[in-house]
Amino acid sequence: MSFIKVGTDTNGKDIEVYYQDLGTGKPVVLIHGWPLSSSMWDYQLNELPKHGLRVIAYDRRGFGKSSQPWDGYDYDTLAADLKAVLDTLDLEDVTLVGFSMGGGEIARYMSSYAGARVSKVAFVSAVTPYLLKTEDNPDGVDQSTFDEITENLLQDRADFLQTFGKQFYGVSLLNPAVSQAHLDGDFARAYAASYKATLDCAAAFSSTDFRPDVPSINVPTLIIHGDADKTVPIESSGERLAEALPSARYIVYEGAPHGLYFTEKERLNEDLLAFVKESVSSPTF
Repeated sequence: MSFIKVGTDTNGKDIEVYYQDLGTGKPVVLIHGWPLSSSMWDYQLNELPKHGLRVIAYDRRGFGKSSQPWDGYDYDTLAADLKAVLDTLDLEDVTLVGFSMGGGEIARYMSSYAGARVSKVAFVSAVTPYLLKTEDNPDGVDQSTFDEITENLLQDRADFLQTFGKQFYGVSLLNPAVSQAHLDGDFARAYAASYKATLDCAAAFSSTDFRPDVPSINVPTLIIHGDADKTVPIESSGERLAEALPSARYIVYEGAPHGLYFTEKERLNEDLLAFVKESVSSPTF
C-alpha cells in the first residue's frame, strides 16, 4: 500500500494518507466525500485510466486507510494535506475532482496556494460555496439540520450512517436506487472512519464559508449536481456556485440524488473524460 506523510500529530507521530495511483498520462486527483473513503471512486478508478489518464484517489485523514489523528479536520489543514499529495507525487497540469465535502478542499486549496499545479477543477455534488443558512446566505441549509446530524452521530453512529446512506442515494420504497449490498459496503467504509473525524468533518463542511475562496478559481471549471439531491440541496450549493463562477460549465443531472457518482456513474465518467481531455483554449470557458 502507498502512503504520503502530510504532517505529525501532537505526539510527534507521522500522519499519513493512503492513496491509489493508477494509469499514466494527464493526472486527475479524486477527493472523496463524507463519510466515505477513496474507495467510493471505484467506478471512476476502473474507467478513467483506460483513457490515457493517471488517476489518483486518496483517503482524507481520519478516513479509510489513512491515519486517524485527534485533530486537523478543518479545511486549512485538509487543503494542506491535498498540497502534500500534489507536491510529493510532483504532479503538474492536474485536474482536481471534489465530491461533496471534497469540493471544499478544492476551493480552499485554490485560494491558499494560488492553484499551484492545477489546470482544471470539477465540483461534483459539492458543498461549495457555503452550505449554512445565514442572514447573508438565505438559500443555505438551516443549522437545525446539522445539529440533528451531530446529535444522531453522538447517540448511535451506526444507525445514523445506515439511515443516511439511504438518503444519500435517494432510496425509497418506490425507488430502490441502489442495492442493499452497495449500502452495506458504504456502511463498512463509513464505520471504519475515526468517530472524531466523522464529527469534526461534519462541522467543517456545514459551517465553512468558501465564498471568499471562490474568486481564486481562475481555471476551467466543471460543476455537476443532481436536482434531486437531498443531502446537499442544489439550491444551496450547485446553483450558488454556478452563479459565482459564470464561466464554469454547469451540468444538472435531472432526478439524480447526492450519490450520483454511483447512480449516474456512466454519465459522470463521460462528462469527466470530456472535461479533462478538452483543450483549455476552448471558447466554452
